[in-house]
Amino acid sequence: MKREHNFCVGEYYHLYNRGVEKRTLFKNPYDHNRFMTLLYLCNSYEPVDIGAYLENGGSLRDLFSRKRKNTLVDIAAYCLMPNHFHILVREGSEKGISIFMQKLGTAYATYFNKKYKRTGTLFEGPFKAKHVDTEPYLLYLTAYIHLNPVKLIEPEWKELGIRNKKSSEKYLHEYAYSSFLEYAGGIRPESSVLTNPLLDFARIRRFSDLVEEWSSKTPLFTNAIPGKASPSTLCPGKASPSLL
Repeated sequence: MKREHNFCVGEYYHLYNRGVEKRTLFKNPYDHNRFMTLLYLCNSYEPVDIGAYLENGGSLRDLFSRKRKNTLVDIAAYCLMPNHFHILVREGSEKGISIFMQKLGTAYATYFNKKYKRTGTLFEGPFKAKHVDTEPYLLYLTAYIHLNPVKLIEPEWKELGIRNKKSSEKYLHEYAYSSFLEYAGGIRPESSVLTNPLLDFARIRRFSDLVEEWSSKTPLFTNAIPGKASPSTLCPGKASPSLL
């Protein structure tokens, strides 16, 4: 899942990818939890090898307390869907995103292929990356990423809007495979994945705020999600959104 691009230190990026031929990437809760654990462990310069630890009776959740040295990126938000994922990050060090995503993709694909006795590519090519160059776009993306699971109960929410807000809000609070729970004020071992001050913004913690942020700005950013960014747009030399 390697991508040869220059990313700017201090800049935000929306990273995403899906399974080859739209293959399901996460078949059960353990697959989700394995990937979330890797989001934490792969965000360092240290090699990732958790096989022996798990074989000796260790648990995935315990790994979120493992000490890391320097991290590669700042993770601001994420969401895992059955056949794809979204990660909002800030480049923390030179080539941090590229190293992080290569480690993440390799580690998960190795686990998945071994578990399900398959060979070959798991992901649909290199991960996609979109530069987040404004504050409105940053907040919009946070809402968009966290609202993604609504598709599992309202398949046309993006086209028609969220019809049953009460049930959608309840579903998001029960959906364990995104950072929405942290933004809603929850604390759990998986909270260690997030390393970004974007979490401090109370204005996007409530479900109603997410819906408002998404619905009010969708006309502005319709062409930006999903999409591929050309290499020249990934490191434009601009400062990150000033509020962060």
